[in-house]
Amino acid sequence: MEPVVQALPPSVVLSAIVGALWTCVYVLVRGQLRLHVLLVLPAAVAGAWAGQALGARLGDPARMGDYPVVSASVFAWVGIGVVSVAATVGARTPSRGDRRGGTAAPDPADAGDEP
Repeated sequence: MEPVVQALPPSVVLSAIVGALWTCVYVLVRGQLRLHVLLVLPAAVAGAWAGQALGARLGDPARMGDYPVVSASVFAWVGIGVVSVAATVGARTPSRGDRRGGTAAPDPADAGDEP
C-alpha cells in the first residue's frame, strides 16, 4: 500500500525551520508585528530553500549534515529584506491626486466656472 502523501525532502523541512527562525528574529528586532509578516515568512522560507540549493552546489563553510546553514540563512535574510523594502515603499506611495499623499486642493481658476 502506497502512502497518500509523499514524504517531503529534508531540505524543504529544514528551509521552513530556518525561514521561520529568521522571521521570528526579524519580528523580535523590529518590535512590530504587521500584516506584511504574512509575506515575510514565505519569502524567508523560499530564500532559505534557494540558498540551500546554491550552497549545496558551491560549498558552505558551516554545514549541518548535508544542509548548508550559512547560505540558507543569508538568502532567507535576502527574502526578508526584499519583502520589507517592498512593504515600506508600498506604504509610502502617494495617491494619484496629490504628490503629498492627501487630497488635492481645489484649483482657484476653476472657481468661476460653476453656474
